[in-house]
Amino acid sequence: MIRVLLVDDHPVVREGIRGMLAAEADLDIVGDAASGPEALARVAELAPDVVLMDLRMPGGDGVAATERIIADHPGTHVLVLTTYDTDTDILRAVEAGATGYLLKDTPRAELAEAVRAAARGETVLTGRLAGKLVTGMRNRSAPAGPALSPREVEVLCLAAEGATNAAIGRALHISPTTVKTHLMRVYEKLGVGDRTAAVSRAIRRGLLPGA
Repeated sequence: MIRVLLVDDHPVVREGIRGMLAAEADLDIVGDAASGPEALARVAELAPDVVLMDLRMPGGDGVAATERIIADHPGTHVLVLTTYDTDTDILRAVEAGATGYLLKDTPRAELAEAVRAAARGETVLTGRLAGKLVTGMRNRSAPAGPALSPREVEVLCLAAEGATNAAIGRALHISPTTVKTHLMRVYEKLGVGDRTAAVSRAIRRGLLPGA
């Protein structure tokens, strides 16, 4: 079972999301919270696998809560679920450590699959939102960093599209273990700890094609 915590300041929204995911046999809604500080307390209490996090809430910003959750509970993944899709909002959430970013009009089946992907630590960004992330990154300057090898760039490009290690391995005709090794080297070079942060930083530094 994937343990999920819902964070949104609107009770009706929380109940709506709970209802959407109730039919998914592998998803267990273990609790909810109405603000960032309350979310921190509930994560410490319930140890969820995934937090569905709203961004703008009175009494506590979702981005600040995301940063704290990622720092204090590395086993918990944060998946932003919001109505806001500006470049700045997406960039702030990803830089805070969010595994993914979805809008509240996401269909039920897609939301459920996104929660599963987030629980696996995979990046969750639709094509439109990924494009906005790229735009946000392009608008920011960044210090130069170590170059990635051609193979590392290939692996990271596929990871940016949400491909699993196995899928990347099939596409590049290498083993999943080799894919993992390449990703670990990328993380080390970029000074990050996961795929989402690696993709964000690589785009910001212009290390990926088209970035």
